[in-house]
Amino acid sequence: MIVFYFSGTGNSRFIAERFSRAAGAACLSVEEAADFEALIAQTDTVGFCYPVYGSCVPRPMREFVLAHGRALANKRIVILSTQLVFSGDGAHALCAFLPGREAGVVYAEHFNMPNNIANFPLFAVKNGEQNKALLAKATRKAERAAEEVLRGRIRRRGFHRLSVLIGKSQSALWPQVEKRAASDVRISADCTRCGLCVRICPMQNLTLGKDGIGQEGKCAVCYRCVNACPARAITTLLHQKPGKQYLGISE
Repeated sequence: MIVFYFSGTGNSRFIAERFSRAAGAACLSVEEAADFEALIAQTDTVGFCYPVYGSCVPRPMREFVLAHGRALANKRIVILSTQLVFSGDGAHALCAFLPGREAGVVYAEHFNMPNNIANFPLFAVKNGEQNKALLAKATRKAERAAEEVLRGRIRRRGFHRLSVLIGKSQSALWPQVEKRAASDVRISADCTRCGLCVRICPMQNLTLGKDGIGQEGKCAVCYRCVNACPARAITTLLHQKPGKQYLGISE
C-alpha cells in the first residue's frame, strides 16, 4: 500500500503518517518530486489523504489524481479526509476524479482536526496542548482505520445518499468561491518581503519582485501562507488580519 497526501498546514499529513505507520505503508506528499507512476504501479492499494474545503477536494489533490488516472485504474482505493466539523461526503467527493468512480473504493473515513482558518471568528484557533485530546482521538481513529483496511473490512464513510445530499449543500457553492479566491490573495503594508510565502506555496502561486508579492491566479486556499507569515501580512478568502495563527502539529 502507498498513501499520497496533500496537507495545507499539517493536519492531513498527521493523519496520513499515522495511518501509514500503522498499516506499514509508504507515505508521500503530492508535492514531492517522485516517480509517482512507478510507485503506483508497484502496489494494488492506493490511499489518499486531504483536507475538505467546502465538501470539495482541494485543487492540488484533484490535479494529482487526474494526472495519474490511468495508473490508478483497477487499484483498490482508500480515502482519508480531514475536516473541521462536518462535511457530509468529504471522502466521497474524491470519486468524481477517480477513473473507477466509487467502484474501486474499499475504505473511506473522515477525521475531525484542529481549525486552521486563522481569521474566521466563529472558530477559535488552538495550538499545542489545547489540541492534545482531539489529536489523540484522531490518532486512535487512524490506527483503527489501518487495522480495518489490513483485515479487509469495507467502510465507506460519506457514501450514503443522505451524506452526499448534505455535502452538496456546501459543494454546490465552493467552486465559485474557489474561483474568486484564486486571484484574491492580499498582502498588507506589514509585509517584510521575506519571501517565505513564495517558497512554501503548494501551487507556486506567489512571486517576489521589486514591487513586493505578486500572484498568478492559482491560490488553492490552503491557508499555509496565512498561518506561516511572520508579519501576519497575507490573507486569502477572508481578509481580516489573523489574530492568532495556527502553528500546525508538533511531535
